Amino acid sequence: MRNMDRRHFLQLSGLGLAGLSLPGLLALRPAEDLVIGHGSYRYKIDVRWGRLNPERHPVKDCHEMVQDRQGRLFLLTNHVRNNVLIYDTAGKLLESWGTTFPGAHGLTIHDEGGEEFLYITDTERHTVTKTTLGGQVVLEIPFPQASGKYQRADQFKPTETAIADNGDIFIADGYGEQYVLQYSAKGELIHLFGGKGNAEHQLGNAHGVCIDRRNPKDVHLLVTDRMANQLKQYNLDGSFRGAIHLPGAYICRPVIKDQNIYLATIWSGKGDQGTGFVSILAAQNRLVSAPGGGNPVYENDALQPMRQAMRLFVHPHDVCVDRDDNLYIPQWNAGQSYPIKLIRV
Repeated sequence: MRNMDRRHFLQLSGLGLAGLSLPGLLALRPAEDLVIGHGSYRYKIDVRWGRLNPERHPVKDCHEMVQDRQGRLFLLTNHVRNNVLIYDTAGKLLESWGTTFPGAHGLTIHDEGGEEFLYITDTERHTVTKTTLGGQVVLEIPFPQASGKYQRADQFKPTETAIADNGDIFIADGYGEQYVLQYSAKGELIHLFGGKGNAEHQLGNAHGVCIDRRNPKDVHLLVTDRMANQLKQYNLDGSFRGAIHLPGAYICRPVIKDQNIYLATIWSGKGDQGTGFVSILAAQNRLVSAPGGGNPVYENDALQPMRQAMRLFVHPHDVCVDRDDNLYIPQWNAGQSYPIKLIRV
């Protein structure tokens, strides 16, 4: 099995093949021969995973995926025929539901006393909705009028949530006013921080948020500042503490598994359309693998600008990491295609 490593990519470049899309590459080499990534994080490609009959189960944008305790995979789409598609890891459809989320964007799963719940952000309804795994609505958070920062519902376009151990809900208003808002488990606004601006504690595109629990003695928030190519770090009280710089990587939400951070990189280089890849950061927040992207290089402890190396992905929007460390990559604006699975080797 030959790896799609830097050496082989350069060989393809010399043959004038590096700019080919995935179908073009697969016409030359079988899919099972392609292995992408770097270091110890390499993956076989399964582009056929999860394909369904689009007449019965259409997708528009495949925004995010999560896995529940049973191992089922929940895919969030903004197609109101079926906002949520539930798969097994082999790609078989188990169930579908949801017809009321036209702007379905962010999907978070959280275990609360032995029962798991989903949190769905909707940029068109301007709401965050908590549901059971079967789709029953438990809580809905509307636009935060009480904050004094929002006068109209259409100013609030939430893109992601993260749930604290005490049930507090952190909401990233990534397509709106760029605040991170903290609510109680009952949906009561506690405070907000960030907001539009160029100061280090402010945000330009607060696309994602997660709680970093890798060090139990130092639990804090990671917030995507996509247009700045940064992950910004905040304490749970909203005070700014630093940033992880990822030049050339226009990242979506951070997903933590064990000691790693996984990020869909929707654009790369100068932010051109159709130039996405996947970013994997190790324990010290260093980029160690970029499936679909170039080899990560550090000089004087600074990551050098990243860019797409092969056109496997169009616009990756999320990374779901299963129990076996396989990756599932849903995509935005990718021809209504189903997710791509990357199998760890």
